[in-house]
Amino acid sequence: MKNLPTIAYIGTGSMGKPMIFKLLRLGYTVQVYDKYPQAAKTVIAAGAVWYDSPKEVAKNADIVVTNLPLPHHVTENMLGENGALAGMKTGSTWIDFSTTDYHNTQNIANEAKKKGVYSLESPVSNLSHMGVDFANVSFYVSGDKEGFDMSEQALNDMGKISFFVSKKIGEAQTVKLLTNLLFYTAMVVLGEVLVIAKTNRIPLDWMWDFIKASTGNSFVSEQVTPFIFDGSYDYSCSLEITVKDTDLTVKLADELNVPLPLGRIIEARYRQAGKKYKPLDNHVMVTKLIEEENNFDLRVPGFVAPSPYGLNRSYVHSDELVTDGFGRVKPKPYQLTYERPQQKLEENLEEIAQALTDFMEYINYLILQESYMLGKNMGLSRDLLVDVIRWSCGTSWVFDNEDSFQPDSSIVSKIKKYDFGSKAKIPTITKMISLLESQ
Repeated sequence: MKNLPTIAYIGTGSMGKPMIFKLLRLGYTVQVYDKYPQAAKTVIAAGAVWYDSPKEVAKNADIVVTNLPLPHHVTENMLGENGALAGMKTGSTWIDFSTTDYHNTQNIANEAKKKGVYSLESPVSNLSHMGVDFANVSFYVSGDKEGFDMSEQALNDMGKISFFVSKKIGEAQTVKLLTNLLFYTAMVVLGEVLVIAKTNRIPLDWMWDFIKASTGNSFVSEQVTPFIFDGSYDYSCSLEITVKDTDLTVKLADELNVPLPLGRIIEARYRQAGKKYKPLDNHVMVTKLIEEENNFDLRVPGFVAPSPYGLNRSYVHSDELVTDGFGRVKPKPYQLTYERPQQKLEENLEEIAQALTDFMEYINYLILQESYMLGKNMGLSRDLLVDVIRWSCGTSWVFDNEDSFQPDSSIVSKIKKYDFGSKAKIPTITKMISLLESQ
């Protein structure tokens, strides 16, 4: 225990708490600060030491972690009045876990360098809900290698694995933004697929089982669908964060000269949601847009998401875990593989379900290529991108079987022939079809 670094943790929200708990269990001294003291009560009860300001919490710490929602929050806590940098000692390391604007991180790093403090940007993957809750996260790290060498063990103790991306701040944020793009695209498409299913009399719970057993399945369809079905829209993340992330992704694409055609459609949809709903509303509220546009909801009566971020906030995950071939962990009732639903529908309905999952598969493939382009233009290697995508995103048939997967573009014309837009409003899928037909 004497050799463990003292860690100051600023931001004790839903992502920070599990990491702090794990550090405490391993014998680390953890000093904490949060703008809202109530948010730190449980970690203080577990042994963390509270301080009244970022400056005070950073004193005597070897590593200072910021894990905050938005770029200006990071700046305020590091450089503002009573900011953490003023309390940090020479030779210590600042690690920012936030998904932020890397220019902001670089500015803070420049100030930290003047004081002899190392700086690392280290955005956190969360494998959707299977990362943070089970210390299953991965970290992508860019910045001062000396700081990484000093912090690597602590990072691996907080999560599962860390990747040193480069010495250039900005490259780790690129990785985080491109993995988020995969999530957000699948999220918007899933909502519209469920609308199509409902308007064609396909039971939503049946459709979910069909998707999970298909090549169109992903971490989003597997793990986020329940938050649509129970109407909670997922308490784990706010809408303002997803709007911020998609905006940063488009700005990064502009900076790197990446066209990002599908990504821009997704950003526009999140921006629309951000204007209509409250910033602190749950992030899956983006699917409420499609519900309101079609004048119905996507609830499954009596369904409650198997997660503490759903309708039942007191839900406790099962201790029984399953581990896939990559070492990624999920609790029961999630599975490694799924079977198609036993209930048989009319043949034409099953054909529609198959077409929809084929379309999800194709979009998952195309957005993966856009994500690769972002990474390539930032100078990241393909091998690194494959690793971090698998560790950030989790279960995805296309991502996990990319080496053998053969995309079939004919699904675009097939979906168009079904003319789903005549029965339902599906603006994102309609725009995607128009875009893909024009290419």
